[in-house]
Amino acid sequence: MSDNDGKKTLGLQGSRPGNVKQSFSHGRTKNVVVETKRKRVVVPKPGPAGKSGGNIGGSGDRSRRPAGISDVEMARRLKALQAAKAREVEEAAAREAEEKAREEERARRRAEAEAKEREQREAEAKAKAKAEEEERKRKEAEDAKRVAAQAAAAAAEKKKTEPAGGGRPAPSGKAPSATPRKGDRDRDERGRGKGRDDGGRRSGKLTLGQATGGGDGRQRSVASMRRKQERARQKAMGGTVEREKIIREVQLPEAILVSELANRMAERVADVVKSLMQMGMMVTQNQTIDADTAELIIEEFGHKVTRVSDSDVEDVIKEIEDKEEDLKSRPPVITIMGHVDHGKTSILDAIRNARVVAGEAGGITQHIGAYQVKTESGTVLSFLDTPGHAAFTSMRSRGAQVTDIVILVVAADDSVMPQTIEAINHAKAANVPMIVAINKCDKPAADPMKVRAELLQHEVIVEAMSGEVQDVEVSAHTGQGLEELLEAIALQAEILELKANPARAAQGAVIEAQLDVGRGPVATVLVQTGTLRQGDIFVVGEQYGKVRALINDKGERVEEAGPSVPVEVLGLNGTPEAGDVLNVTETDAQAREIAEYREQAAKDKRAAAGAATTLEQLMQKAKEDENVSELPILVKADVQGSAEAIVQAMEKIGNNEVRVRVLHSGVGAITETDVGLAEASGAPIMGFNVRANTSARNTANQKGVEIRYYSVIYDLVDDVKAAASGLLSAEIKENFIGYANIKEVFKVTGVGKVAGCLVTEGVARRSAGVRLLRDNVVIHEGTLKTLKRFKDEVAEVQSGQECGMAFENYDDIRPNDVIEIFEREEVTRTLD
Repeated sequence: MSDNDGKKTLGLQGSRPGNVKQSFSHGRTKNVVVETKRKRVVVPKPGPAGKSGGNIGGSGDRSRRPAGISDVEMARRLKALQAAKAREVEEAAAREAEEKAREEERARRRAEAEAKEREQREAEAKAKAKAEEEERKRKEAEDAKRVAAQAAAAAAEKKKTEPAGGGRPAPSGKAPSATPRKGDRDRDERGRGKGRDDGGRRSGKLTLGQATGGGDGRQRSVASMRRKQERARQKAMGGTVEREKIIREVQLPEAILVSELANRMAERVADVVKSLMQMGMMVTQNQTIDADTAELIIEEFGHKVTRVSDSDVEDVIKEIEDKEEDLKSRPPVITIMGHVDHGKTSILDAIRNARVVAGEAGGITQHIGAYQVKTESGTVLSFLDTPGHAAFTSMRSRGAQVTDIVILVVAADDSVMPQTIEAINHAKAANVPMIVAINKCDKPAADPMKVRAELLQHEVIVEAMSGEVQDVEVSAHTGQGLEELLEAIALQAEILELKANPARAAQGAVIEAQLDVGRGPVATVLVQTGTLRQGDIFVVGEQYGKVRALINDKGERVEEAGPSVPVEVLGLNGTPEAGDVLNVTETDAQAREIAEYREQAAKDKRAAAGAATTLEQLMQKAKEDENVSELPILVKADVQGSAEAIVQAMEKIGNNEVRVRVLHSGVGAITETDVGLAEASGAPIMGFNVRANTSARNTANQKGVEIRYYSVIYDLVDDVKAAASGLLSAEIKENFIGYANIKEVFKVTGVGKVAGCLVTEGVARRSAGVRLLRDNVVIHEGTLKTLKRFKDEVAEVQSGQECGMAFENYDDIRPNDVIEIFEREEVTRTLD
């Protein structure tokens, strides 16, 4: 570093290379070459400041080189740096070759040790077999010798006692001898010495119990004897007594506790923790390690690894291939679709002879209804009635996924509408046959042919137009064509040959779910295959339970429900999502495990979707949030499908300035917890066909939380849209009111430059905004400081009159410049 004021500077020069050894996990090390610099006081050579140094990196920029370093020193440093880099590369290659050689040496030693151990085991087995054979022969020889000795002793005894037993009289005059004979003495001695220790000698017969050491009542197993002999042999050879290694197959999930890993390997926890610490991981037995680390530990202990996934818990739900002879005919599932107010529910109402529409708020269907109808001919039909409003697109989508036949209802006086097109797309996506019901044919404005012609545009060709799609002209009001519609359904069902196996575990789809105050979570389930019975254990989405009761569409309790039968299921532990699949499991533990896995997977998915992974994404999200105004709301509805439809409708409200944010949506009454969340977030609570309980109402009144109740989804969407429109900034609209040309420029004391102008168009106002144009380019925008007519200050000047103008904080005005005069107007904006 050098200064132009003539001061001398101190520079750093000279360094010596050194090595630093770095240690990493898994026993890896690395040698790093560093430069150790030492301070030196360097007196720079006299010369201009620009030539006092050069760039340390050798880039050639001398003006940036530190002071006191010459070209020779710079070249020496570069050469040392290049040599250090080359040395580092060579050392890395040498380390790699050394590591490879070490690994090969380890593999060779391992192979030699295994071969040696195998040979040793074979030699030991042969020696053991030989020793056992010799021991057996020795015992047989001893037994034979003992038996021979006993036989000889018996013969001698008999020979000695023969004279007395043969009746020969004793010599006369001699009394019997009082001294006992030798045989008697031997017997007496044996009798008296029976309880004494005879040095381990055995007398009498050799029994199996005596041979196996069971004389005291206890018997040792052959395996125990072998282990004892093995220990004795090892001890005699001076080696350690080690048990034979048992290689196990360890099932390894994605994450595992250290203690559980040790348990699965049948190893001591302390040994596993020690191995992990040697790998550089300071963990305890209650900590979790990942699968890769656990795999290294398992291989180090000599076991085999089998990777398993958490999702394997769902393997208990198996797709069973039904045999042809087990399949039985089932009723068809018919979904009624179409635009709002085209008469879908009215047709079903006429078929069922019930008043369903009267029970729906506003006369529109807001839930998926499931019903069974028995025709006059005895045919059973299962109907799903889906809503037609645009907010219920997802509900209609689920209806198309579980159905066999779609009845597309189109009003003859209204023809094809947007939701009609959506219903056609859903039916095509699900590959489901359609039957077109042209409704309201009794009205004077009805035009069925127009409906058929417009359906052609969407590739729906009815039979009347030489197509394959059946079409029936009906009137729900008069009952016209209903019998023909039922015949068309029966014909289509006969063509489809619908069959299912009722004698298997049930599987079905959740059509609707709600939280009932008296009954708890209730799910409307359409059984698709198998038979659902009371007492069955099942899992549905993230929930599980046991069937406590089954209720059919007439409100009657039933014991079981077969294929294509819609029932309400009671006994869930929580409210499932509409569209979830219900599967019956064998045990309660299986159902709970599957539900917990699905719940955790859903949480992870939501967390991953809501998290920004990089700093740029976080900054972008923060920037977007700053520019966007949010309207937070809480939604509580009576059933899951309605809550989902409302949330989807809320997501569509807004633009790049305003959006609606649903903080929470749920099923059931509004609780005190909901009020607390709404107060913390400053959000209103939207209740759809539900009410707040007493404590929630009191808390809301105390904390000033607004609760709004709705029974028609149109009203809720419109109110939220109006509230969101209030967050939009007003649009500023400019209205041009006049133009003026500058003729002369005057300097006025205390005012500055004043332009003598002629108003050429419109009017010039004192309160208006102005722009200064020079050659049609805007060079200034601001306000007027003064507007004078002759010597008087005036509010406005009409076209054709002369005036004097002065700009606020701007004096660069010239003759022939044009002044543009405009007014700003705020226009309230609304969301479309």
